[in-house]
Amino acid sequence: MDRVDSLANDYGRLFLRMHRLLNLRMAEAGASLSRTKLLMFIQARPAVRAAYIAEFFGYAPRSVTDAIDGLERDGLVRREADRRDRRAKWISISNEGMAAIAATEPLRLKVVEQIFGTLDKSEQSQLHGCVTKLLAAVERLEALE
Repeated sequence: MDRVDSLANDYGRLFLRMHRLLNLRMAEAGASLSRTKLLMFIQARPAVRAAYIAEFFGYAPRSVTDAIDGLERDGLVRREADRRDRRAKWISISNEGMAAIAATEPLRLKVVEQIFGTLDKSEQSQLHGCVTKLLAAVERLEALE
């Protein structure tokens, strides 16, 4: 295996293991990483359509609809009709959804700090620069599609 492929595999393993660890720690606290990620995605926008959520995360539209149904049932998001397209709905976070994020955010940040805090400030800065550069490469490749 060449160095670039090995690096890509290690990066993927790191991401998956971090994701599993976060999911486990949040589940131990009675929370859900997948719900929190979805709520944080919705929170970052004034309103979003389910189709955009599905596209962003690479999920099947039906899976997103089911997840949004659950969030709406629990009072964490609101759906509002799109005035220009009666079939579409705009999804936005509710005050209860904001509170759910606030309740889980300290736990998420603690795990992130425990992992990335093993790097000194210089290493964190270098890693941030590398990740930014890699994200730009992915964006350029996506633009070619």
